Amino acid sequence: MTADMQRTLTPLSTETIEALVPRLRGRTPIERADLRLSVLIPVYNEERTLRVILEQVRSVPVRLEIICVNDCSTDGSRAILDKLHAAGLIDILVHKERNAGKGAAIRDALARSTGNVVIVQDADLEYDPADWPLMLDPIIEGKADAVFGSRFLGGSHRVLYFWHRLGNLLLTMVSNMFTNLNLTDMETCYKAIRGDLARSLVLTADRFGFEPEVTARLSQAQARIWEVPISYSGRTYAEGKKIGWKDGIAAFWHIVRFNVVRPVRNRTP
Repeated sequence: MTADMQRTLTPLSTETIEALVPRLRGRTPIERADLRLSVLIPVYNEERTLRVILEQVRSVPVRLEIICVNDCSTDGSRAILDKLHAAGLIDILVHKERNAGKGAAIRDALARSTGNVVIVQDADLEYDPADWPLMLDPIIEGKADAVFGSRFLGGSHRVLYFWHRLGNLLLTMVSNMFTNLNLTDMETCYKAIRGDLARSLVLTADRFGFEPEVTARLSQAQARIWEVPISYSGRTYAEGKKIGWKDGIAAFWHIVRFNVVRPVRNRTP
């Protein structure tokens, strides 16, 4: 064997392999020390759960930016949010003078976010922030641009309404047909997205059309999407659940509209 052949066959060093693999696999990792998570919390009449959910959010060992948007609540939520803001549990607080819907509140929070990852957190205790580390790992490791937390991949969950489950299955299936994704839970609240990507998406839905719209926009942006299992403790209507069958019917229209009509501006950073 010639010297040239020996040099050609010399194994790569561990350092060289570690440097090459992320690039070869198209990964875009984030250093854990650099992670800053913007938590977008839309609030409408959640006076009973606000302090608890914010304490849960603050307990997650991640550098956080918490943004709450009060969507013109008619209970005591405004006063409670003001106290929590003064106590330092909330970084940015917005009070809307007109009720515009969950999607509009999320857009307001997203526009004020600065984190390199964003996530939506409902204020009603149905979703547990303890699931965030599992959701954030694919983004930190550079494998994903967005991670959906699925309630139907084996996580523990409260047993509730059959027709809600069936409705979620149908909505996810129809969404998948348009986006060509194989999601199990398109309607999940838990969607962690790279901050620059999230802020580049054109989002217009005001109410519960946010979920099919952001899913469509992520697909159109050719984002790398992962799913992970999460726990879920759904509320009954007596406990304050707000989404109803009319919102489910409207979601089918939103799926068609947002997948057929492309936004004027939508780019992958």
